Amino acid sequence: MSTTSTANRYLSGNFAPVTHEETVADLPVEGTLPDHLDGRYLRNGPNPIGAVDPATYHWFVGQGMVHGLRLRDGRAEWYRNRWVRSADVAAALGEPPHPGPTNGDFDFSANTNVIGHAGRTFAIVEAGSNPYELTDELDTVGPCDFDGTLGGGYSAHPHRDPATGELHTVSYYFGWGNQVRYSVLDPGGRITKLVDVPTTGAPMLHDCALTASSIVIYDLPVTFDLDVAMAGASMPYRWNDAYPARVGLLPRDGQGADTQWFDVDPCYVFHTLNAYDDGDTVVLDLVRHDRMFATDFHGPNEGRPSLERWTLDRRSGTVRAAPLAEGGHEFPRIDERLFGSAHRFGYTVGIATDAGGAVGLENTLYRHDTATGTTTSRTFGSGSSIGEFVFVPNGADAAEDDGMLMGFVHDADSDTSRLEIVDATSLESVAAVRLPVRVPVGFHGNWIPTA
Repeated sequence: MSTTSTANRYLSGNFAPVTHEETVADLPVEGTLPDHLDGRYLRNGPNPIGAVDPATYHWFVGQGMVHGLRLRDGRAEWYRNRWVRSADVAAALGEPPHPGPTNGDFDFSANTNVIGHAGRTFAIVEAGSNPYELTDELDTVGPCDFDGTLGGGYSAHPHRDPATGELHTVSYYFGWGNQVRYSVLDPGGRITKLVDVPTTGAPMLHDCALTASSIVIYDLPVTFDLDVAMAGASMPYRWNDAYPARVGLLPRDGQGADTQWFDVDPCYVFHTLNAYDDGDTVVLDLVRHDRMFATDFHGPNEGRPSLERWTLDRRSGTVRAAPLAEGGHEFPRIDERLFGSAHRFGYTVGIATDAGGAVGLENTLYRHDTATGTTTSRTFGSGSSIGEFVFVPNGADAAEDDGMLMGFVHDADSDTSRLEIVDATSLESVAAVRLPVRVPVGFHGNWIPTA
């Protein structure tokens, strides 16, 4: 169901922005934090600063706010939340700007993901803006172009090659015309490869995937709409019925023209669970949306998404799709030590529709065993809702699924949040860190271990 000019669900409930930055030390812990958890759990999301118009506000364009907890020696040492200080945020807060390289006139408060790489912390976003570097305590250093090597705009979804430590991703920007850009960021924090890949038009491309041989590129029918942009819409990407839907395999050592394209039924993909080579095929586990931004222009509210396995046959050029689990799913994660290779387990957050048809997060965490085809789950209690959970192995040599899952849980009765840590095999709670504040619904986060 579409939102209206007088009601915007992405400005109410736990979507509503928080208005203050907090620093809280020595947080209470329920249960026992595992001793090996030495690092920071960080999560990014949109948090508008100042008043916005509910009639035009789109969830994807709120200024970025990073939330983080520092865990060490069985203690939760601190919680912090900080706006990413793009020029408009700094001005709104009455602070001096944080100068640095931007992609032309694009200076957007990175609001989608937050990663650790090369001993640094980066808030990242897509659609043409540069990353923003943060300190370990989440204060803004400034915009970053990886020492002059980026060449304009980055992505919200890089994937780390476990064998090399490189980050691989595909970026998009309407100013590049009919192409997207594959890049490789080396372990030292410099771009070593930039490859332009021709596309049918100017697609919105949120995620990609990585195999031992190829980069998976989505060229799907959510595209830049110049008329919508000229009309002043905050989010100028729309569903495009005339746009062909396809998925490409770009050899990791190839050029854009080497991409093999596979036609698929019209749909949209925000997130990939994982991909890997299997002989002459590529196995691609992902979350499929039937469409996106066709009727609701405030957020991703176009029907319940499904978790699927697509098998891309290089010889025939065809794609075979099959469900991996029943129900609605989003925010898929795996043990990232297996990125690009065959995995067995994956984890998702449940997605449901209410009586009016609006899509929303459930309070259910799912564990999928692709070997047995079984799915197990656990809920977090009445009145609670959860966001993305990330996997943290119990040790460098721990087996797949031998680890913890961590993510934020919101309790509606107290209007506060907690960091919940659960066993990845049993889904039983191990520990919880109670926050005296609310963490709004956001996008992506990661566990960044202490170097």
